Amino acid sequence: MSTYEHYLRQVLRSVAEVSVSELLAARASATPLLLLDVREPDEHEQGVIPGARLVPRGLLEGRIEQLAKDPDARIVVYCHSGKRSAFAAHSLSLMGYGNVSSLSGGIVAWRAAGGSVTKPELLSASQRARYSRHVLLPEVGEAGQLQLLKSRVLLLGAGGLGCPAAYYLAAAGVGTLGIIDDDNVDESNLQRQILHNSRRIGQKKVASAEQTLRELNPDVKVIAHPVRLGADNALDLLSGYDVIVDGADNFPTRYLLNDASVILNIPVVHASVYRFEAQLTTFFPTKGPCYRCLYPEPPPPELAPSCEQAGVLGVLPGVLGVLQATETLKLLLNVGESLVGRLLLYDALLATFNYIKVRSKPDCPACGLHATPPVLTDWPAICKQTSPR
Repeated sequence: MSTYEHYLRQVLRSVAEVSVSELLAARASATPLLLLDVREPDEHEQGVIPGARLVPRGLLEGRIEQLAKDPDARIVVYCHSGKRSAFAAHSLSLMGYGNVSSLSGGIVAWRAAGGSVTKPELLSASQRARYSRHVLLPEVGEAGQLQLLKSRVLLLGAGGLGCPAAYYLAAAGVGTLGIIDDDNVDESNLQRQILHNSRRIGQKKVASAEQTLRELNPDVKVIAHPVRLGADNALDLLSGYDVIVDGADNFPTRYLLNDASVILNIPVVHASVYRFEAQLTTFFPTKGPCYRCLYPEPPPPELAPSCEQAGVLGVLPGVLGVLQATETLKLLLNVGESLVGRLLLYDALLATFNYIKVRSKPDCPACGLHATPPVLTDWPAICKQTSPR
């Protein structure tokens, strides 16, 4: 039976170590480097080598595949003095990672050599408790949650789609939510628009939504815009947001939103619902098709009735609004595969999801090869102007 010191010496003989100067050179090279801090969170709070990812030693084996999918990835591990990082590097080598090394002397040696150390931005104790299930996800973690808290999302509409999307984005800790809607709460809205209630009938929807979201999560700043999106205000309203959630239910607004988002280069998570059917996609300027690639011309009014005219199953916009929130979070965190270039089709009666590919059109007047920046205009009222779903 081996003693700890004997086992440590064996491990140190079996792993590669790098000096501070070698680590500095590796960080300055063009070869990608994954720097892992395997200390505990309370140690991490005292200072970190810039660019390092915190993965406590006890969680390393379970999280490494999310951080380094390539077994030949260049990985350097460090701890306080170089002991835990040696064990960590040895473990990663046994898992098949072939280019792993441990920082000799750990962060103590790094500091002694004059290496820079930064105080990491951290969640508060209350935020750690609130977002604990996010922090446990390797794809999110504390860094991802901090990113969400800094993010800004604009919701076009506080109706059937905007309500569930806003509710879950606020719960997720998206720091700023803007909401555009000039309508008032009506009794007929309450079958599906979950941010509102019977006591708020007649109140502005943005005010009702703001009250609900603030009560849900005080971390979230809500910016209410009790106006209708138009050519005269679109660029001002949309500027500064990271993602736009499209909850409009009329074609003039969708085309205007598309053209403004192309000008500003902001992704739009689009959804629409009709009776028991729905569709969802993400339009991302420069990365895929835009709304006008999918729908070059608006359909005639008789083929595009509103919810008021055709009806809608109350839970359907809830399903799609939650999916919109999911797509938005993926964009903000830069994880997973977005719906750019794919249109998701959902049939509630058949309980089926299907996808079709959507391609950019070279001759699209908004984003095509020879397109010039769109000139914003208020599209004619080809469909009945109703409030966002």
